[in-house]
Amino acid sequence: MMKSWFLSIAAMALVAVSSVSPATASDYRELEWKNLIPEGYTPPPVRSQAYYDMNPEAMGQPELNAPVVAALDGQKVRIPGFVVQLQAEDSKVTEFLLVPYEGACIHVPPPPPNQVLLVTYPEGYPIRQAFNPVWVEGTIKVERADGELAVVGYQLEAATVTPYGG
Repeated sequence: MMKSWFLSIAAMALVAVSSVSPATASDYRELEWKNLIPEGYTPPPVRSQAYYDMNPEAMGQPELNAPVVAALDGQKVRIPGFVVQLQAEDSKVTEFLLVPYEGACIHVPPPPPNQVLLVTYPEGYPIRQAFNPVWVEGTIKVERADGELAVVGYQLEAATVTPYGG
């Protein structure tokens, strides 16, 4: 009887501790950009800046109705990428597009919507570090948003944004 009571107390303590501990990297499913593309869909090729200089009519975002992976909705994910700043406060980026390669949306057209995430991070990420690749962890929503720079197929509420090497 005493052993059973002790095990019950120990189990409740473990649940209490685990419910207040901060999320760890293992709590997030690590995604690669290909995981945002449904099976059978082939995104358009990424071209060089020189190609767009010679073909300015090709500068628009391709395939605005690119399919998304509905099963990702509501999952806790971790994904690397590059920041395209949208909003900042006090020298920190609080809203940005996360894209798979450097220069997307700025020097070359945005990738299809299933390769762009709209990230909100109220805590903010230092602007001076936003030019380097980052890891973003948070909860993903499969939800389209039309913006000035790009149409996105996914939105992400970031819990953390850290340097890619870190």
